[in-house]
Amino acid sequence: MNYELKNLPVRTEKPRVSGFTMVMDKGLSIREVENFLSANSDYVDIVKLGWATSYLTKNLAEKISVYQDAGIPVYFGGTLFEAFVIRDQFDDYRRVLEKYDLKFAEVSDGSISLPHDKKCEFIRTLSKEVTVLSEVGSKDAAKIIPPYKWIEQMQSELDAGSWKVIGEAREGGTVGLFRDSGEVRQGLVEEILTKIPEEKIIWEAPQKEQQVWFVKLLGANVNLGNIAPSELIPLETIRLGLRGDTFDHFLGDHRL
Repeated sequence: MNYELKNLPVRTEKPRVSGFTMVMDKGLSIREVENFLSANSDYVDIVKLGWATSYLTKNLAEKISVYQDAGIPVYFGGTLFEAFVIRDQFDDYRRVLEKYDLKFAEVSDGSISLPHDKKCEFIRTLSKEVTVLSEVGSKDAAKIIPPYKWIEQMQSELDAGSWKVIGEAREGGTVGLFRDSGEVRQGLVEEILTKIPEEKIIWEAPQKEQQVWFVKLLGANVNLGNIAPSELIPLETIRLGLRGDTFDHFLGDHRL
């Protein structure tokens, strides 16, 4: 850091299991990735190439290499997995992961109707080849999944081989964990946490107010995802109590 401040919360260090930040790349150019990493590489743990943007990204292999050379894993958004599965091309998807030397993959069913036992079968297959993140929740704002089902699905996906489970919110933060206004479904989150260890969950939280809510609930080292590249350092200041939204949260008795 550039100077010393006392009594800040202790952040975990990379490679992190908790305090994990997943950044969503929605189509950055190679030059933009290089610029992003020059300022942010210490704070990003993994990058998701959002939904199926990788299908259209120019110089995809080179772009992935830029991230990997900086020690940052990359994976394709779950919608791409779903696009292959709905077309009966799961083995083709596996070959794409191998082609681009990806060590992580996301399994989701937010856009398609997939029996949960079949989803877990995909997780079991892929977890023998890569590290799997699986996403729970629908991208359909009208589809409300009760908390007990979130818990059942998260646990069964972890049992099937997922490294972490992701709470769905989309890139806008208006479905799944959140109401269409962006407000957190607080009862849902708190009920999930009674059964699923917090270090096993990545909460998609693209909006600042959502990030603040989770940091206040679970502390500086909560796992958060779908963070825009331009919001990564602002998120770190929220985690450390160096932004007005959490300024008093970590001070305790250390104040004037």
